[in-house]
Amino acid sequence: MTIKRWSANGGYGEALKIGLPLVVSMLSSTVMTFTDRMFLGGYSLHALSASVPASIAAFLFMCFFMGVVEYAGVFVAQYTGAGQPHKVGRAIWQGLWFCVPAGLILAGMWFLAEPLFVLGDHPPEVMRLEVIYFRILSLGGLPFLLGLGLSCFFSGRGLTKPIMVVTMIGTIINVPLDYCLIYGIGPFPELGIAGAGIATVIGYTLPVLMYARLVFTAENERTYRVRSAWRLDRDLFSRFMRFGLPGGVEFFLDIFAISFFVFMIGRFGEVELASTSAVFSIYNLAFMPIIGLNIAASIMVGQAMGDRNVAQASYATQSVFHLAMAYMAVMAVLFVVFPEFLLNLFRTRGEGPSDFSAVVDMGVVLMRYAAAFTLLDAVAIIYVGGLKGAGDTRFIMVVIGVASAVCMIGPILALYMLGARNIHGPWICLLAYVVFLATAFIVRFKKGPWQRIEVIDHKAAG
Repeated sequence: MTIKRWSANGGYGEALKIGLPLVVSMLSSTVMTFTDRMFLGGYSLHALSASVPASIAAFLFMCFFMGVVEYAGVFVAQYTGAGQPHKVGRAIWQGLWFCVPAGLILAGMWFLAEPLFVLGDHPPEVMRLEVIYFRILSLGGLPFLLGLGLSCFFSGRGLTKPIMVVTMIGTIINVPLDYCLIYGIGPFPELGIAGAGIATVIGYTLPVLMYARLVFTAENERTYRVRSAWRLDRDLFSRFMRFGLPGGVEFFLDIFAISFFVFMIGRFGEVELASTSAVFSIYNLAFMPIIGLNIAASIMVGQAMGDRNVAQASYATQSVFHLAMAYMAVMAVLFVVFPEFLLNLFRTRGEGPSDFSAVVDMGVVLMRYAAAFTLLDAVAIIYVGGLKGAGDTRFIMVVIGVASAVCMIGPILALYMLGARNIHGPWICLLAYVVFLATAFIVRFKKGPWQRIEVIDHKAAG
């Protein structure tokens, strides 16, 4: 059975062919974030403590628009599965049109930075650095979204190697630039956390130029109409908003819950915030490949549903799920066995062993929570990918909204107001959150209402 699944349509082989380049892409992106925080950790503990809340906050506001834009990939997948390649260019352009006002809104977040981080009530020096980092990252919203929208041209068709190559080139340029701008190496000024933000924005911009060169070719115009279909199509845009907006809301709600978690940890104490920041940075290194597999599930399900092959969609989702659980099980073991080694990567330059020992001691305990969270989150993420590929975005939105309120925001607020400042409380809430999500999405997928959703117009004309 397992051997057969490697070569079958929708099996492990196809999942890896689509997913592995995405995994490499996500790892490359995570390496940028990880080294960014590692360099900042070496620069100062305040910079490390500020980097995670600020980057999560910037991502929080960006993620709604990301969730909408990336849904263009599902339309591309379904048009590909339905044998309508001439509609692919039109689908891509609907996403690109959405990027323009979205990027301007994100840039406008510059003016809300100070009042936003005052709410966090973090130490003054940490808050000052949070504002600087958040403002710079907000300016990178437009190029980031444009790059994401253009990448859907490849991901939706299951051609993920170009995405891998573009992302790797961006990483190769970004990592040394990041180091130079933080520490002031060579001709570059020492900018600290501002340098990290500038390097990140440059890392967002380069892929847009590379994707544009790869997408808008004469050959792609002949097959996919990537140039001539540039106009806003009201009917298709409306359909895109119908499925994409819930996808954006659910992504926002999920990241909001995590952002709220991190901000509240900051109120518990600086050691708690620094250890949580380090653990989340380590977790992200393991987590991002699962996002690659989540996209692979959406692509495979989208193409199968475009072909109206429900059995194939279900089979593909299970294949991706098996691969994700195997990978995350290994990561969970590493978290439990080597926590000190991983945490010490964030030791600040010039600090003695005793200065960082409290962060490591607390981080070792939190790494055990992260190991359990890792497995549960993988379950939820893969089934979300399958449901998204089929268009069941409203259900995902509602479940994440309820779970955020019931498992995270309400309980953590109650703990804080009651004076229960032990680090275990918020982390237990985080585990309850992913248990809720994993259970809800498994049940939904097994019951199968997603099988009857029509994302695209299957008429070949146009």
